[in-house]
Amino acid sequence: MRIALINENSQAAKNEMICNALKSVVEPMGFEVKNYGMYTAEDECQLTYVQVGILAAVLLNSKAVDYVITGCGTGEGAMLACNSFPGVICGHVEDALDAYTFAQINDGNAIAIPFAKGFGWGGDLNLTYIFEKLFAEEPGQGYPRERAVPEKRNKKILDEVKKVTYQDMVTILKNLDEMDHELIKGAFGGKNFSEYFFADCGCDSIAEAVKDILSR
Repeated sequence: MRIALINENSQAAKNEMICNALKSVVEPMGFEVKNYGMYTAEDECQLTYVQVGILAAVLLNSKAVDYVITGCGTGEGAMLACNSFPGVICGHVEDALDAYTFAQINDGNAIAIPFAKGFGWGGDLNLTYIFEKLFAEEPGQGYPRERAVPEKRNKKILDEVKKVTYQDMVTILKNLDEMDHELIKGAFGGKNFSEYFFADCGCDSIAEAVKDILSR
């Protein structure tokens, strides 16, 4: 599994700590972490939570990554932005129980963590516990287990509903580019974006759409 970490500007100073906690849990499992930043609060590329949603959607829909770890001050904005796009099911996760039940019941592909609200003493430990429970077992098994059948059925229904209610990602990128070129170009402005994304992208049409945006 390839996992992307994305931080928006208000919590960028915590990027290294979050990345270290994530890697300590998932690398022994054989998973790969791609840190898309922001890396520091002073980065030239300043990502808003709206741009986090755009970036997460491009990475997931292009299959450049399999999972996205993100968040913001409360986690709410990042979650809403991510869920604004097709192919993304993002849960709001505050603790290990949230992580485990989201993975088992909702079987999503992204989480948004509150990196400021309630993030005091022991915040780094809480992150470790979240990541441990998020990836502890094969996702989508249901919780409690006797609820597995209806929960799996509802997850499949939600996936099909999102296919109907959202446009395809290439169309979305073109429409966003027409609406606000700097907004969408800025979402791909991180110093390692091009190196990571184009090497891992599994969708030629999304790759071409992103190249077109970056070229102007």
